[in-house]
Order: sequence, then C-alpha cells, then structure tokens
Amino acid sequence: MAYDKFNVLKSSAVPLPIENVDTDQIIPARFLKATERKGFGDNLFRDWRYNSDNTPKEQFVLNNPIYSGKILVGGKNFGSGSSREHAAWAVYDYGFRCVVSSFFADIFRGNCLNIGVLPVQVSPELLDEIFKAIEADPNTQLEVNLPKQTITILASGKFETFGINDYKKDNLLNGFDDIDYLLNLEDQIKTFAANTPL
Repeated sequence: MAYDKFNVLKSSAVPLPIENVDTDQIIPARFLKATERKGFGDNLFRDWRYNSDNTPKEQFVLNNPIYSGKILVGGKNFGSGSSREHAAWAVYDYGFRCVVSSFFADIFRGNCLNIGVLPVQVSPELLDEIFKAIEADPNTQLEVNLPKQTITILASGKFETFGINDYKKDNLLNGFDDIDYLLNLEDQIKTFAANTPL
C-alpha cells in the first residue's frame, strides 16, 4: 500500500492565506536531490520557515505552536510554477493529508492525488469563511469527507461539495498509487491475457 487510506478526515488546520504559492516556495530547488519521498517535510517552505542561520522565523505559521493539524489551507492558485512532484512529497512528508484552496495548479493537484494528499478546491467565499474560522479559533475543526465529497466547518455547519476524478477517488479510498492499482488487478490481467489470442 502506497499510503494510508483516505476516508473521512476531521482535523484542525494550518492557515496560509497567501496567493500564488509556487512549488519553489513549497520546496526550494536545492533540496530536490533525493529520489525517495522521505525527508522532504523538513524543508517544506524552507525559506519561509528558517533564517539563513537555520533558526526558525517565529512569524511563519508552521513555527507557531497554536496551529496544527493534517489540513493545510492555502490561498488562491496554490502549487503554481514548475511541475516538481517533490512539492507534493514535502506536503505529505510534513504530515498534511489535505490541502484546501480556491484554485490549484493542475500538475500540483495531480501530484498530490498520486501520493495520498487530497486537494480540495472550494469557492472563494468558503475559503474566506475557513480562514476567518481559524483566525477566531485555531482549534477549529474541519471535516473532509471523501466518500461524500464534502468539506465542512464543523462549528458552523457550512459546507461545500468538491470534485475529484473517480479513478483518483477510488485510489485514495484504498490507499493505492497507480502501481498498487495495477497490482490489485493482477488476477484479472492474467485471466485476460490467458484468454486473449496473440
């Protein structure tokens, strides 16, 4: 199994109300040397999190202990820029299982779905409501229900539905990446091959 199954996630959230966050800000290019998915979380938003002497920047949200959770809430156009899949790896390795925004770059969205991070696109209005709810109470709980394709601010009950490709939804529910999906069909593939003339 490539990653944990995603079903219903109830969690507090980390707010990052910045628009046009690109993949170089998510994981700077100098950290792209590794080919395994491990260790990238340490450098998630590296240049925003740390000073040049590696001391934490106290004002950055990931260094603020009042915010925590498995959901990252970003501004519009999250994940723009180059197509590096390491950006999604860094988000996952840090511990986020869901990213919420009013718009995602397509390649970043696809890279997230490939490794078990659910990108939830909401209206600008609901995104604003989420930011306000977190500002009022950093422990605000969001519920992301993948089977129903809904995201809800639990304190207010405000919710929206979100779209997702059926194939990617099924993979997330089962914890499959593309290779796991094919391996799960191994018996069917063998049967088809045995019964199909060359």
